[in-house]
Amino acid sequence: MKLDGKIAVVTGASKGIGAGIAKALGAAGATVVVNYSSSKAEADGVVAQIQADGGNAMSVRADMSLAADVIQLFGTIRSEYGRLDILVNNAGVAVFQMIEDLTEEAFHRQFNLNVLGYLLAAREAVKLFGQGGSIINISSILSTDPYLASSVYSATKGAVDTLTFALARELGPKGIRVNSILPGHTNTPATAGNFAGEFGQQLIAGTPLGRFGEPDDIAPVAVFLASDDAHWVTGESIRVSGGVRGVGY
Repeated sequence: MKLDGKIAVVTGASKGIGAGIAKALGAAGATVVVNYSSSKAEADGVVAQIQADGGNAMSVRADMSLAADVIQLFGTIRSEYGRLDILVNNAGVAVFQMIEDLTEEAFHRQFNLNVLGYLLAAREAVKLFGQGGSIINISSILSTDPYLASSVYSATKGAVDTLTFALARELGPKGIRVNSILPGHTNTPATAGNFAGEFGQQLIAGTPLGRFGEPDDIAPVAVFLASDDAHWVTGESIRVSGGVRGVGY
């Protein structure tokens, strides 16, 4: 299997895209650390499915916006496995507000998790990588094609794309590859309410492949980027969007 013997951690992996990626990494042979912030039962369910399919996994709680929690998460990985090969930065939050309704709390909540959290995780992961490693940052097509009322969230994802390239340059000499995936309109528990009704139909109409994405559409790209098949791929931001260009409505 492509990832046999590899140790991976997926942040925010109790549901949605994170859960899909965790399961796919496990199916490809990796031992997976399933991170969660509050949904222990769902994270344990992801672990159970990976194990039922013959893989190895464990769940570990950490709020990825807090440095102390991030350090503790990677300390657990060091204690359990002694090393790390793959980091998938996925934990994130979206707050959609028109600019006149913007609050400092919403700004800091999104930047602290969506950007600072990625950097903190990368900092700790690099300490556990041996010769080489793969960091995969989950961004969004909103980094380049924002929705209405998504100024802060879209800005966080633009920052993710930039830090992806910056870290690829910085870490390349150590054999560490850094890439980002930009999902399009993807069905997850977090987006269910956003895609309802006429707005959802507009999004589908603007998607050349004619449907919403699913976590299983995103996960194989993460497996590719984590594997030796992508040994010459770094600093890239890969759209996985069903062909959406522009906001799709």
